[in-house]
Amino acid sequence: MIARPIAHAVGAAALVWLALCSFAQAQQPSPEAVTLASQLLEAKGGLTAFDPAIDGVIIHHKSVLLQINPNLTKDVDAVAEVVRATVAARRQELHREIAIGYASVFSEQDLKDLIAFYQTPLGKKLVELEPKAGEQSTKRAQDWVEKYADAVMATMRAEMKKRGHTEF
Repeated sequence: MIARPIAHAVGAAALVWLALCSFAQAQQPSPEAVTLASQLLEAKGGLTAFDPAIDGVIIHHKSVLLQINPNLTKDVDAVAEVVRATVAARRQELHREIAIGYASVFSEQDLKDLIAFYQTPLGKKLVELEPKAGEQSTKRAQDWVEKYADAVMATMRAEMKKRGHTEF
């Protein structure tokens, strides 16, 4: 009697495990898609966006070691240079991970179409001018938020005064 429910539970668990394995495999992009994603990221200048993080990690850990013993600056600097010598290989790993992220979201045809777009004059212009547009947009958004904050505070003060609160 007990063997049958256990067998059903084991069978159900096996089916769930198989479903999860096939789902995980379905999420892995093809090598071709990863290559296309790398080409896309290179065309749009997206691969180098994360490169400063690599040196940031080295700088952070260098400062951690120097906090432990500030007298070891010379040795810590030398060790940081040893680590920096390995950056090229690690940068390639990072670029591959970024490409896998893109290849997991876009189909191979999407990636081909995007590469074609970024090779057009407009695509090249977008790569060149998007950082400036982003900066201007961020500045304008910050200015808008400041004006909105002032307006909200003025409205809230006025409403509080209507309720007899004058300390605002």
